[in-house]
Amino acid sequence: MKVILLENIKRIGSIGEIIDVKRGFARNFLIANKKALYASKENIKEVEKIKSDLSKKDNEKKLQAKKISEQIDKKEYIVKKLSTENNELYGSVKPTEISKLILETNKIDVKPSMIQPVKEIKSIGKFKVKISLHSSVDAEITINVQSAETIQ
Repeated sequence: MKVILLENIKRIGSIGEIIDVKRGFARNFLIANKKALYASKENIKEVEKIKSDLSKKDNEKKLQAKKISEQIDKKEYIVKKLSTENNELYGSVKPTEISKLILETNKIDVKPSMIQPVKEIKSIGKFKVKISLHSSVDAEITINVQSAETIQ
């Protein structure tokens, strides 16, 4: 299915580009989240007209993402979790938990979908976590998992 992108999307394309994607991806993600339109003749003409506005909006989003990146990049956040005596956690540290932690600490709202742990956080220690704030702006934080108490 052919669609026209309304914003830059990492590994997919840039504003105004007509791409061919699977029908489910187009309908359930791109069009549902207003990231694309069906590639009809009318829509192609309309996107050509508003392309500059879309670029301005994208640049504004990019600037906001850079500001957020400057505030949280290279920071360390401490998480206290229950653990066993061989330093394994009961459960794991999820992106939603990291998102809440950043909101409480820095008053910055980062969606859990933007958070990409390098590997699943299931034990005590320090872990690098990548945060994709924009298609071209990333930040990297460290999650320091400490033991709240051990259970025998």
